[in-house]
Amino acid sequence: MKLQITNYELRIIKPVFNLCLSVFLCGIFSFVQAQNDGSQQNQTGKAGTFAIVNARIVTVSGGVIENGTLVIRNGKIEAVGATISVPSGAEQIDAKGLNVYPGMIDAGTNLGLAEVGQGAPATIDVAETGDMNANAKAILGINPHSSHVNVTRVNGITTVLSMPQGGVISGQSAIINLNGSTQNEMAVVPLFGLVINFPRITTAAGGFNPFGPQQPIEFSEALKRRDQRLEDLKKLFRDAENYARVQDAYAKDKNLPVPQTDLKTAALAPYARGEKPIIFTAERERDIRGVARFAADMKIKAIIMGGQEAWKAADELKKNNIAVIYTNIYSLPVRDDDAYDYLFEAPAKLQKTGVKFCISTGDGGAEVRDLPYHAGLAGAYGLPKEEALKSVTLYAAQILGIADKVGSIEVGKIANIVVTDGDILEPRTNVKYLFINGRMLPLTSRHTELYDSFKDRK
Repeated sequence: MKLQITNYELRIIKPVFNLCLSVFLCGIFSFVQAQNDGSQQNQTGKAGTFAIVNARIVTVSGGVIENGTLVIRNGKIEAVGATISVPSGAEQIDAKGLNVYPGMIDAGTNLGLAEVGQGAPATIDVAETGDMNANAKAILGINPHSSHVNVTRVNGITTVLSMPQGGVISGQSAIINLNGSTQNEMAVVPLFGLVINFPRITTAAGGFNPFGPQQPIEFSEALKRRDQRLEDLKKLFRDAENYARVQDAYAKDKNLPVPQTDLKTAALAPYARGEKPIIFTAERERDIRGVARFAADMKIKAIIMGGQEAWKAADELKKNNIAVIYTNIYSLPVRDDDAYDYLFEAPAKLQKTGVKFCISTGDGGAEVRDLPYHAGLAGAYGLPKEEALKSVTLYAAQILGIADKVGSIEVGKIANIVVTDGDILEPRTNVKYLFINGRMLPLTSRHTELYDSFKDRK
Protein backbone atom coordinates (compact mmCIF):
# COMPACT_ATOMS: atom_id res chain seq x y z
CA MET A 1 0.00 0.00 0.00
CA LYS A 2 1.47 3.36 -1.04
CA LEU A 3 1.16 6.29 1.39
CA GLN A 4 -0.76 9.17 -0.17
CA ILE A 5 -0.25 12.75 1.11
CA THR A 6 -2.58 15.49 -0.01
CA ASN A 7 -1.43 19.04 -0.73
CA TYR A 8 -3.30 20.19 2.38
CA GLU A 9 -1.45 17.68 4.56
CA LEU A 10 1.82 18.67 2.92
CA ARG A 11 1.23 22.31 3.81
CA ILE A 12 0.85 21.26 7.45
CA ILE A 13 3.72 18.76 7.57
CA LYS A 14 6.32 20.93 5.80
CA PRO A 15 6.63 23.70 8.44
CA VAL A 16 6.60 21.11 11.22
CA PHE A 17 9.39 19.21 9.46
CA ASN A 18 11.38 22.42 8.98
CA LEU A 19 10.98 23.26 12.66
CA CYS A 20 12.14 19.79 13.74
CA LEU A 21 15.10 20.00 11.36
CA SER A 22 16.08 23.40 12.78
CA VAL A 23 15.91 22.11 16.35
CA PHE A 24 17.96 19.05 15.35
CA LEU A 25 20.62 21.18 13.64
CA CYS A 26 20.75 23.59 16.58
CA GLY A 27 21.27 20.64 18.87
CA ILE A 28 24.15 19.38 16.74
CA PHE A 29 25.65 22.88 16.60
CA SER A 30 25.38 23.29 20.38
CA PHE A 31 26.94 19.86 20.90
CA VAL A 32 29.84 20.69 18.60
CA GLN A 33 30.33 24.01 20.34
CA ALA A 34 30.32 22.29 23.72
CA GLN A 35 33.02 19.94 22.43
CA ASN A 36 35.11 22.79 21.06
CA ASP A 37 34.81 25.44 23.75
CA GLY A 38 37.06 23.54 26.17
CA SER A 39 34.35 23.43 28.83
CA GLN A 40 37.10 24.32 31.28
CA GLN A 41 34.71 24.51 34.18
CA ASN A 42 33.85 20.83 33.71
CA GLN A 43 37.46 19.65 33.81
CA THR A 44 37.99 18.35 37.33
CA GLY A 45 41.52 17.13 36.76
CA LYS A 46 43.09 13.81 37.54
CA ALA A 47 43.60 12.06 40.85
CA GLY A 48 46.60 9.99 41.86
CA THR A 49 49.77 10.02 43.90
CA PHE A 50 52.09 12.91 43.07
CA ALA A 51 55.59 13.80 44.24
CA ILE A 52 56.81 17.35 43.67
CA VAL A 53 60.60 17.18 43.94
CA ASN A 54 63.54 19.63 43.96
CA ALA A 55 61.16 22.44 44.91
CA ARG A 56 61.39 25.49 47.09
CA ILE A 57 58.48 24.84 49.46
CA VAL A 58 56.90 27.79 51.29
CA THR A 59 54.97 26.10 54.09
CA VAL A 60 53.62 29.43 55.50
CA SER A 61 53.00 27.91 58.95
CA GLY A 62 56.66 26.92 59.31
CA GLY A 63 59.83 27.79 57.50
CA VAL A 64 60.83 27.62 53.86
CA ILE A 65 62.31 24.35 52.61
CA GLU A 66 64.81 25.45 49.98
CA ASN A 67 65.09 22.07 48.27
CA GLY A 68 62.38 19.65 49.29
CA THR A 69 59.77 17.12 48.28
CA LEU A 70 56.02 17.21 48.74
CA VAL A 71 53.94 14.05 48.39
CA ILE A 72 50.21 14.10 47.61
CA ARG A 73 48.12 10.97 48.06
CA ASN A 74 44.34 10.44 48.37
CA GLY A 75 43.71 14.16 48.18
CA LYS A 76 45.89 15.00 51.20
CA ILE A 77 49.45 16.10 51.87
CA GLU A 78 51.12 12.84 52.88
CA ALA A 79 54.67 14.08 53.42
CA VAL A 80 56.75 17.23 53.09
CA GLY A 81 60.40 17.86 53.84
CA ALA A 82 63.98 17.98 52.61
CA THR A 83 64.68 14.24 52.91
CA ILE A 84 61.39 12.67 51.78
CA SER A 85 61.54 9.57 49.59
CA VAL A 86 59.38 9.42 46.48
CA PRO A 87 56.76 6.65 46.83
CA SER A 88 56.77 3.94 44.21
CA GLY A 89 54.20 4.54 41.50
CA ALA A 90 53.95 8.26 42.20
CA GLU A 91 53.83 10.70 39.30
CA GLN A 92 56.98 12.74 39.77
CA ILE A 93 57.08 16.46 39.01
CA ASP A 94 60.51 18.05 38.82
CA ALA A 95 60.05 21.52 40.29
CA LYS A 96 63.66 22.67 40.16
CA GLY A 97 63.64 26.46 40.10
CA LEU A 98 59.95 26.55 41.08
CA ASN A 99 58.13 27.51 44.28
CA VAL A 100 55.40 25.54 46.04
CA TYR A 101 52.70 27.40 48.00
CA PRO A 102 49.43 26.53 49.69
CA GLY A 103 46.44 27.60 47.61
CA MET A 104 45.23 31.10 48.38
CA ILE A 105 41.88 31.80 50.05
CA ASP A 106 39.53 34.72 49.32
CA ALA A 107 37.33 35.12 52.37
CA GLY A 108 34.77 37.53 50.91
CA THR A 109 33.27 36.98 47.46
CA ASN A 110 30.05 36.21 45.58
CA LEU A 111 31.87 33.76 43.32
CA GLY A 112 29.51 31.26 41.75
CA LEU A 113 26.44 33.37 42.51
CA ALA A 114 26.88 35.87 39.67
CA GLU A 115 28.03 35.32 36.10
CA VAL A 116 27.19 38.32 33.93
CA GLY A 117 26.67 41.35 36.13
CA GLN A 118 25.27 43.62 33.43
CA GLY A 119 22.55 42.56 31.04
CA ALA A 120 21.87 38.96 32.04
CA PRO A 121 19.66 38.90 35.15
CA ALA A 122 19.13 35.14 34.93
CA THR A 123 22.82 34.64 35.74
CA ILE A 124 22.59 36.61 39.01
CA ASP A 125 21.56 34.86 42.22
CA VAL A 126 23.22 36.91 44.96
CA ALA A 127 20.20 38.17 46.88
CA GLU A 128 16.64 37.35 47.92
CA THR A 129 13.78 39.81 48.15
CA GLY A 130 13.05 41.27 51.56
CA ASP A 131 15.29 42.44 54.39
CA MET A 132 15.48 39.40 56.69
CA ASN A 133 16.62 36.23 54.93
CA ALA A 134 18.53 34.15 57.46
CA ASN A 135 17.26 31.01 55.74
CA ALA A 136 18.81 31.89 52.35
CA LYS A 137 21.77 29.59 51.64
CA ALA A 138 24.49 30.60 49.22
CA ILE A 139 25.54 26.99 48.65
CA LEU A 140 22.23 26.27 46.89
CA GLY A 141 22.76 29.07 44.38
CA ILE A 142 26.40 28.43 43.50
CA ASN A 143 27.01 27.48 39.88
CA PRO A 144 29.87 24.94 39.82
CA HIS A 145 30.29 25.52 36.08
CA SER A 146 30.77 29.27 36.28
CA SER A 147 33.59 30.47 34.03
CA HIS A 148 34.79 32.53 37.00
CA VAL A 149 35.82 29.32 38.76
CA ASN A 150 38.58 28.49 36.28
CA VAL A 151 39.64 32.08 35.69
CA THR A 152 40.19 32.37 39.44
CA ARG A 153 41.83 29.06 40.28
CA VAL A 154 44.43 29.17 37.49
CA ASN A 155 45.86 32.22 39.29
CA GLY A 156 46.43 30.25 42.48
CA ILE A 157 43.20 30.86 44.41
CA THR A 158 41.81 27.48 45.45
CA THR A 159 39.22 28.30 48.13
CA VAL A 160 36.70 31.12 48.58
CA LEU A 161 33.94 32.22 50.89
CA SER A 162 30.88 32.86 48.71
CA MET A 163 28.24 34.97 50.39
CA PRO A 164 24.81 36.42 49.63
CA GLN A 165 24.10 40.14 49.83
CA GLY A 166 21.23 42.58 50.13
CA GLY A 167 18.74 43.48 52.85
CA VAL A 168 19.72 43.55 56.50
CA ILE A 169 20.18 39.81 56.99
CA SER A 170 21.41 38.55 53.61
CA GLY A 171 21.66 34.84 54.34
CA GLN A 172 24.24 32.14 55.03
CA SER A 173 27.61 32.00 53.30
CA ALA A 174 29.46 28.92 52.03
CA ILE A 175 33.15 28.01 51.92
CA ILE A 176 33.98 26.18 48.70
CA ASN A 177 36.99 24.74 46.92
CA LEU A 178 37.18 25.79 43.27
CA ASN A 179 36.80 22.33 41.82
CA GLY A 180 33.85 20.00 41.52
CA SER A 181 30.83 19.26 39.36
CA THR A 182 28.25 19.90 42.10
CA GLN A 183 27.86 22.19 45.07
CA ASN A 184 28.42 19.29 47.44
CA GLU A 185 31.68 18.34 45.74
CA MET A 186 32.91 21.92 46.09
CA ALA A 187 31.73 22.48 49.65
CA VAL A 188 34.28 22.75 52.45
CA VAL A 189 31.77 24.26 54.89
CA PRO A 190 28.35 24.49 53.19
CA LEU A 191 26.84 26.73 55.90
CA PHE A 192 29.57 28.87 57.39
CA GLY A 193 28.39 32.24 58.65
CA LEU A 194 25.37 34.53 58.53
CA VAL A 195 25.85 37.78 56.60
CA ILE A 196 24.38 40.93 58.19
CA ASN A 197 24.70 44.42 56.75
CA PHE A 198 25.13 46.31 60.00
CA PRO A 199 22.72 49.27 60.26
CA ARG A 200 24.64 52.52 59.89
CA ILE A 201 24.00 56.20 60.24
CA THR A 202 23.34 57.81 56.88
CA THR A 203 22.17 61.34 56.25
CA ALA A 204 21.80 60.89 52.50
CA ALA A 205 18.33 61.61 51.13
CA GLY A 206 16.50 58.48 50.08
CA GLY A 207 14.20 57.88 47.14
CA PHE A 208 13.92 59.83 43.89
CA ASN A 209 12.41 63.25 43.43
CA PRO A 210 11.98 64.23 39.75
CA PHE A 211 10.93 67.79 40.67
CA GLY A 212 14.06 68.82 42.56
CA PRO A 213 16.73 67.77 45.07
CA GLN A 214 15.73 66.26 48.38
CA GLN A 215 16.93 67.64 51.67
CA PRO A 216 19.48 65.51 53.53
CA ILE A 217 18.27 63.83 56.70
CA GLU A 218 19.22 65.55 59.94
CA PHE A 219 21.93 63.71 61.87
CA SER A 220 19.70 63.29 64.91
CA GLU A 221 17.00 61.72 62.75
CA ALA A 222 19.54 59.47 61.03
CA LEU A 223 20.81 58.36 64.43
CA LYS A 224 17.28 57.61 65.58
CA ARG A 225 16.60 55.53 62.48
CA ARG A 226 19.84 53.57 62.93
CA ASP A 227 19.02 52.87 66.58
CA GLN A 228 15.54 51.67 65.64
CA ARG A 229 16.97 49.26 63.08
CA LEU A 230 19.37 47.97 65.72
CA GLU A 231 16.52 47.40 68.15
CA ASP A 232 14.60 45.53 65.45
CA LEU A 233 17.67 43.36 64.87
CA LYS A 234 18.07 42.66 68.58
CA LYS A 235 14.42 41.67 68.80
CA LEU A 236 14.92 39.19 65.96
CA PHE A 237 17.85 37.67 67.84
CA ARG A 238 15.86 37.40 71.08
CA ASP A 239 12.94 35.84 69.18
CA ALA A 240 15.33 33.32 67.65
CA GLU A 241 16.72 32.38 71.07
CA ASN A 242 13.20 31.91 72.44
CA TYR A 243 12.22 29.89 69.37
CA ALA A 244 15.20 27.59 69.94
CA ARG A 245 14.31 27.14 73.61
CA VAL A 246 10.75 26.15 72.70
CA GLN A 247 12.03 23.67 70.11
CA ASP A 248 14.48 22.20 72.63
CA ALA A 249 11.75 21.85 75.24
CA TYR A 250 9.46 20.06 72.81
CA ALA A 251 12.26 17.72 71.74
CA LYS A 252 12.63 16.66 75.38
CA ASP A 253 8.91 16.46 76.21
CA LYS A 254 6.50 15.51 73.41
CA ASN A 255 3.54 16.17 75.72
CA LEU A 256 4.06 19.89 75.23
CA PRO A 257 2.10 21.70 72.50
CA VAL A 258 3.70 21.26 69.06
CA PRO A 259 5.57 24.50 68.29
CA GLN A 260 5.01 26.31 65.02
CA THR A 261 7.75 26.12 62.40
CA ASP A 262 9.35 29.36 61.24
CA LEU A 263 12.17 28.74 58.75
CA LYS A 264 13.72 32.19 58.99
CA THR A 265 13.75 32.22 62.78
CA ALA A 266 15.02 28.64 62.91
CA ALA A 267 17.90 29.53 60.58
CA LEU A 268 18.83 32.51 62.77
CA ALA A 269 18.79 30.52 66.04
CA PRO A 270 22.33 29.00 66.00
CA TYR A 271 23.80 32.42 65.24
CA ALA A 272 21.77 34.16 67.93
CA ARG A 273 22.98 31.53 70.40
CA GLY A 274 26.62 32.22 69.52
CA GLU A 275 27.12 28.74 68.08
CA LYS A 276 28.15 29.96 64.62
CA PRO A 277 29.84 33.18 63.42
CA ILE A 278 28.13 36.22 61.93
CA ILE A 279 29.81 38.33 59.25
CA PHE A 280 28.93 42.01 59.68
CA THR A 281 29.64 44.39 56.81
CA ALA A 282 30.99 47.63 58.31
CA GLU A 283 33.53 50.24 57.17
CA ARG A 284 33.60 53.33 59.43
CA GLU A 285 35.06 53.34 62.92
CA ARG A 286 31.75 54.16 64.62
CA ASP A 287 29.99 51.31 62.83
CA ILE A 288 32.77 48.86 63.64
CA ARG A 289 32.60 49.86 67.29
CA GLY A 290 28.83 49.44 67.03
CA VAL A 291 29.33 45.85 65.82
CA ALA A 292 31.64 45.18 68.76
CA ARG A 293 29.05 46.49 71.24
CA PHE A 294 26.27 44.54 69.54
CA ALA A 295 28.33 41.34 69.66
CA ALA A 296 29.11 41.86 73.33
CA ASP A 297 25.49 42.61 74.24
CA MET A 298 24.07 39.66 72.30
CA LYS A 299 26.96 37.28 73.16
CA ILE A 300 27.55 36.28 69.56
CA LYS A 301 30.59 35.47 67.40
CA ALA A 302 31.33 38.34 65.03
CA ILE A 303 33.59 38.96 62.03
CA ILE A 304 33.96 42.34 60.29
CA MET A 305 33.74 42.40 56.50
CA GLY A 306 35.08 45.54 54.82
CA GLY A 307 36.92 47.27 57.65
CA GLN A 308 38.24 50.48 56.07
CA GLU A 309 38.79 52.04 59.52
CA ALA A 310 39.07 48.84 61.54
CA TRP A 311 42.53 49.76 62.79
CA LYS A 312 40.99 52.77 64.57
CA ALA A 313 38.75 50.45 66.59
CA ALA A 314 41.47 47.92 67.36
CA ASP A 315 40.89 48.09 71.12
CA GLU A 316 37.25 47.00 70.81
CA LEU A 317 38.03 44.36 68.21
CA LYS A 318 40.74 42.72 70.31
CA LYS A 319 38.64 42.95 73.47
CA ASN A 320 35.78 41.08 71.78
CA ASN A 321 37.98 38.74 69.69
CA ILE A 322 36.60 40.06 66.39
CA ALA A 323 38.59 39.41 63.23
CA VAL A 324 38.55 41.55 60.08
CA ILE A 325 38.19 40.47 56.45
CA TYR A 326 39.66 43.54 54.76
CA THR A 327 38.26 44.21 51.26
CA ASN A 328 39.39 47.71 50.33
CA ILE A 329 42.80 47.48 48.68
CA TYR A 330 41.35 48.41 45.28
CA SER A 331 38.93 50.99 46.70
CA LEU A 332 39.35 54.74 46.43
CA PRO A 333 39.75 56.84 49.59
CA VAL A 334 36.36 57.90 50.94
CA ARG A 335 37.17 61.45 52.03
CA ASP A 336 38.58 64.13 49.78
CA ASP A 337 41.44 64.86 52.18
CA ASP A 338 42.49 61.21 52.63
CA ALA A 339 45.93 60.33 51.27
CA TYR A 340 45.98 58.24 48.09
CA ASP A 341 47.51 55.31 49.99
CA TYR A 342 45.10 55.53 52.93
CA LEU A 343 43.49 52.18 52.16
CA PHE A 344 46.69 50.52 50.96
CA GLU A 345 48.23 51.04 54.41
CA ALA A 346 45.26 49.80 56.46
CA PRO A 347 46.40 46.13 56.59
CA ALA A 348 49.82 47.19 57.88
CA LYS A 349 48.13 49.28 60.57
CA LEU A 350 45.89 46.35 61.51
CA GLN A 351 48.90 44.07 61.76
CA LYS A 352 50.68 46.48 64.10
CA THR A 353 47.68 46.66 66.43
CA GLY A 354 47.51 42.87 66.73
CA VAL A 355 44.00 42.55 65.30
CA LYS A 356 43.42 39.25 63.52
CA PHE A 357 42.81 39.99 59.84
CA CYS A 358 43.01 38.68 56.30
CA ILE A 359 42.81 40.33 52.89
CA SER A 360 39.97 39.70 50.42
CA THR A 361 39.00 41.14 47.06
CA GLY A 362 35.37 41.51 48.16
CA ASP A 363 34.52 40.83 44.52
CA GLY A 364 31.59 39.14 42.87
CA GLY A 365 33.63 36.68 40.84
CA ALA A 366 35.35 38.13 37.80
CA GLU A 367 38.12 39.92 39.72
CA VAL A 368 38.71 37.41 42.51
CA ARG A 369 41.69 36.28 40.44
CA ASP A 370 43.44 39.51 41.55
CA LEU A 371 43.66 38.37 45.18
CA PRO A 372 47.47 37.91 45.16
CA TYR A 373 47.90 41.47 43.88
CA HIS A 374 45.73 42.87 46.67
CA ALA A 375 48.07 41.23 49.19
CA GLY A 376 51.12 42.27 47.19
CA LEU A 377 49.99 45.90 47.17
CA ALA A 378 49.48 45.80 50.94
CA GLY A 379 53.00 44.39 51.17
CA ALA A 380 54.31 47.33 49.17
CA TYR A 381 52.71 49.73 51.66
CA GLY A 382 54.06 48.54 54.97
CA LEU A 383 52.73 45.01 55.53
CA PRO A 384 55.70 42.61 55.96
CA LYS A 385 56.10 40.20 53.06
CA GLU A 386 55.47 37.10 55.19
CA GLU A 387 52.36 38.69 56.69
CA ALA A 388 51.06 39.60 53.23
CA LEU A 389 51.30 35.97 52.18
CA LYS A 390 49.65 34.77 55.39
CA SER A 391 46.83 37.30 54.88
CA VAL A 392 45.60 35.32 51.85
CA THR A 393 46.45 31.84 53.13
CA LEU A 394 46.81 30.88 56.79
CA TYR A 395 45.11 33.92 58.35
CA ALA A 396 42.11 33.59 56.05
CA ALA A 397 41.85 29.90 56.97
CA GLN A 398 42.02 30.71 60.68
CA ILE A 399 39.28 33.34 60.46
CA LEU A 400 37.06 30.93 58.51
CA GLY A 401 37.74 28.12 60.97
CA ILE A 402 39.30 25.81 58.38
CA ALA A 403 42.98 26.10 59.31
CA ASP A 404 42.98 22.38 60.14
CA LYS A 405 42.16 21.70 56.46
CA VAL A 406 43.84 24.38 54.32
CA GLY A 407 45.94 27.53 54.47
CA SER A 408 49.42 26.04 54.89
CA ILE A 409 51.53 23.11 53.76
CA GLU A 410 51.32 20.55 56.55
CA VAL A 411 50.94 16.80 56.63
CA GLY A 412 47.29 15.73 56.76
CA LYS A 413 45.82 18.89 55.25
CA ILE A 414 43.86 18.98 52.00
CA ALA A 415 46.28 19.13 49.08
CA ASN A 416 45.37 22.55 47.72
CA ILE A 417 48.77 23.30 46.23
CA VAL A 418 50.11 25.87 43.76
CA VAL A 419 53.46 25.60 41.98
CA THR A 420 54.81 28.84 40.50
CA ASP A 421 57.88 30.18 38.72
CA GLY A 422 58.18 33.15 41.09
CA ASP A 423 56.72 34.97 44.08
CA ILE A 424 53.01 34.11 44.15
CA LEU A 425 52.08 37.72 45.00
CA GLU A 426 53.90 39.15 41.95
CA PRO A 427 51.88 39.91 38.79
CA ARG A 428 54.68 38.57 36.56
CA THR A 429 54.58 35.13 38.20
CA ASN A 430 53.07 32.19 36.33
CA VAL A 431 51.32 29.19 37.85
CA LYS A 432 52.89 25.99 36.52
CA TYR A 433 50.93 23.30 38.39
CA LEU A 434 47.70 23.43 40.37
CA PHE A 435 46.18 20.90 42.78
CA ILE A 436 42.80 21.12 44.51
CA ASN A 437 41.72 18.27 46.78
CA GLY A 438 44.80 16.46 45.52
CA ARG A 439 43.67 16.51 41.88
CA MET A 440 46.04 17.99 39.32
CA LEU A 441 43.99 20.46 37.28
CA PRO A 442 44.51 21.77 33.76
CA LEU A 443 45.62 25.39 33.66
CA THR A 444 42.90 26.41 31.22
CA SER A 445 40.18 29.02 31.46
CA ARG A 446 38.07 31.28 29.29
CA HIS A 447 41.03 33.67 29.26
CA THR A 448 43.61 31.11 28.14
CA GLU A 449 41.32 29.92 25.36
CA LEU A 450 40.76 33.45 24.09
CA TYR A 451 44.51 34.04 24.20
CA ASP A 452 45.21 30.85 22.25
CA SER A 453 42.53 31.76 19.70
CA PHE A 454 43.88 35.24 18.94
CA LYS A 455 47.61 35.19 19.71
CA ASP A 456 48.67 34.27 16.16
CA ARG A 457 46.26 36.48 14.26
CA LYS A 458 47.65 39.41 12.31
